[in-house]
Amino acid sequence: MTERKPPGVTFESWVDKQIREAAERGAFQDLAGLGKPLPDDSAPYDELWWIKGKMRREGLSALPPALALRKEAEEALERIARASSEAEVRRLAADLNEKIAAAVRRPPPGPPLHLKPLDVDALVRDWRTHRDDGDRRA
Repeated sequence: MTERKPPGVTFESWVDKQIREAAERGAFQDLAGLGKPLPDDSAPYDELWWIKGKMRREGLSALPPALALRKEAEEALERIARASSEAEVRRLAADLNEKIAAAVRRPPPGPPLHLKPLDVDALVRDWRTHRDDGDRRA
């Protein structure tokens, strides 16, 4: 805790003295953003900037569970399209199908899910087709 400002000393010189003494002690040496530019300093001010930053760092989402699962399904389909093997396609599809089945059995709160389990064989056929097309172009 800092001490109180002594009477007769201007506030600015008192603060400057505290900052100088802290710098001499090395109190500013191990700061997280040392030497890095401020992130997105051109963005408009947002009162909840620190909450949004914390959620981003912690990997948290403010989406309702049904919407989060829809987003996860979209990302899984993108990963499936970039998969390097049929086994990976099947694994990604099976993982997503398990989550969808659990959500269908016990619907999460929020908007309707509107997701059906993926047809793994159709995904594999599509993946092979796109992969073969890419091989022919190369």
